[in-house]
Amino acid sequence: MSITVSALRETAAGERRVAITPEVAKKLRGKGLRVLLERGAGAAAGFPDASYPDAEFADAADVTNQADLLACVLPPDDGVLARLREGSVVVGQLRPHGATARIDMLANRKLTAFSLELLPRTTRAQAMDVLSSQAAVAGYRAMLMAAENSPKFFPMLTTAAGTIRPSRVLVIGAGVAGLQAIATARRLGAQIEGYDVRPETREQIESLGAKFLDLGVSAAGSGGYARELTAEERAAQQQALADHLKVFDAVVTTAAVPGRAAPKILGTSMVEGMKPGALIVDLAAESGGNCELTRPGERVEHGGVTILGPLNLAAGAPLHASEMYARNIYNFAELLIRDGALRPDFDDELVAKSCLVRDGEILFKP
Repeated sequence: MSITVSALRETAAGERRVAITPEVAKKLRGKGLRVLLERGAGAAAGFPDASYPDAEFADAADVTNQADLLACVLPPDDGVLARLREGSVVVGQLRPHGATARIDMLANRKLTAFSLELLPRTTRAQAMDVLSSQAAVAGYRAMLMAAENSPKFFPMLTTAAGTIRPSRVLVIGAGVAGLQAIATARRLGAQIEGYDVRPETREQIESLGAKFLDLGVSAAGSGGYARELTAEERAAQQQALADHLKVFDAVVTTAAVPGRAAPKILGTSMVEGMKPGALIVDLAAESGGNCELTRPGERVEHGGVTILGPLNLAAGAPLHASEMYARNIYNFAELLIRDGALRPDFDDELVAKSCLVRDGEILFKP
């Protein structure tokens, strides 16, 4: 019997993405696999059932009962996990940090689960790196949000009423989200600068046509992440950044490390030193925010400065976000399926390091 690869309609509030798109369903079917989806699974992302000629459809309970490999965007709820057959495989963003109860349930059900947030940041993993693909969507949308909520135009405009100067915009953090935010600000015509404590990002920032904001503090780390600053380095960074913030009309912050609270970069006094009408979009709101005044999911007004704490921005562009995410899932699934059978190669670093639970045994060490 062929393997059944399945996906359900995501049920988290505001979540519109889907883990399997028509394109990926066709690829899976071409490998001799059966694709079984919940009815309406892709509708919110712009993929009605009729757009899936290579998939079968059933209700959620039947899909779950028959799934050999369940692909998901966000962690399935307990009811779904309880219906999966022993030995089934779950692949997706399982948010493992602090999820002891979920991991225990996966183990008790004798499932095998892969959390793609844990993939090593290597060249070979890029094709299945969900953090990067979804961060690109979030960075793009964060800058659009900044432009929409700013009281000023982003580009320079020459009009009969005179010339309007371009907005000055700063992006803090030059990971995938930050670089996409910088590129988007450039497309919108803003005067853009980028800052990161990792000096190696200067070239990437400048390649996008932005100016690198050098605060004289370096925190080059390993694995693509910055190391933690010392107290002295942090104080120097904070003072230099506070001096520069006074000239910016909009700031987008993107600094985050998986499994940890977001670093606090913008203190209250720094916000109070910004010009009236300035705007902050805190992309790290889900993990506590880079700004002390950020409230996840809310809009805050403080001393004439607006702070936005958006959540799950990638879900707001569900069609393209789903297309990228589903390709990530497909590329990872190729490591799990060999000769038409589910046979993950645990000697493969990408498979081993992303595995939370294997046949009921907990492998994840926070």
